[in-house]
Amino acid sequence: MRGITDKISNETYINLAMLVSLVVLFFLARLALPKFASIANIQNLISNQWYIILLGIGVTHLLIAGYFDMSVGGIVAMAGVLSVYFCQGNTSTASELSRGLNLPYGISIALTLLACLGIGAVNSFFIAKLKVASIIITLGTMSVARGIAQILTQGAQRNTDLPDVFTVIGKTSIPGTSMTIAVLIVAVFVILAIVVEKKTVFGRRIYQIGANQNAARLSGVKVERQVTILYLISALLAGITGILLASEFGAGYSSRGRGYEFDALVITLLGGTSINGGFGSAFGTVIGALIISVITSTATGLLLRPEWQYIIKGAATFIAIMAQRYALEKRMNNG
Repeated sequence: MRGITDKISNETYINLAMLVSLVVLFFLARLALPKFASIANIQNLISNQWYIILLGIGVTHLLIAGYFDMSVGGIVAMAGVLSVYFCQGNTSTASELSRGLNLPYGISIALTLLACLGIGAVNSFFIAKLKVASIIITLGTMSVARGIAQILTQGAQRNTDLPDVFTVIGKTSIPGTSMTIAVLIVAVFVILAIVVEKKTVFGRRIYQIGANQNAARLSGVKVERQVTILYLISALLAGITGILLASEFGAGYSSRGRGYEFDALVITLLGGTSINGGFGSAFGTVIGALIISVITSTATGLLLRPEWQYIIKGAATFIAIMAQRYALEKRMNNG
């Protein structure tokens, strides 16, 4: 058995360990809640986390490269509100929140994503070019993006006079399931992320930058350009998340996405991505999201109060991260 584990990479080793943890947690939840393993509940476990997984892809790749992106929650709110505002009709006189720009759906989505890319461009300019700490800049742009959403909604929401096409993606279910098309969209992005990580030069450079940025630069990697692309991708994924959520609920909320940046970071770390960079994967992030989903769903099923659910989630995350660190150190010492 030891010979087999010695041949796999640390990343695969951690992914397998977290996968085993997920299976164990699932069966423990099954013992506590007899109906936990039902098909309907499994679909709910996936549906409850798709938007965090989509955000987590961008956050994961940036963290592997050694950078943070705390702006994604604000971008989710801004994207949802902008997509609604651009699509809303302008004939109503009842309320300012009932009037928008009445643009075609395709143009509205394109403009929304361009605005999100603008936030990503600001992040990359200050971080990649001016070398400002990523956590400081992205916390600032998170506030800017959410501020735009609050201005357009007056701190509330926009949800009237929308074209029928606006809610098609968000409300259409996958045939035979209770999951929406958004889950399939996220699955496609996860597969693309894994392919990029494993099969492309761009993906390998992400790990090189995170492991040793100076060495990567000396080996010919254009670090600034690579980091810029990563921030643009992260902002784009956050924008898509906001649009999908707005489509699902038929509304743009200024409070949407609050705390999502921390949830995305939690599932990324829980999935085995190193907070110091150079290590991690999108697959691990998916496992981390499912672990959180199992924990929170079990806590809800046991009728635990919300504050206890936060404590359990935090404790589980802490224990998982420490276990990953211990497992890797022990493996390296035994090697």
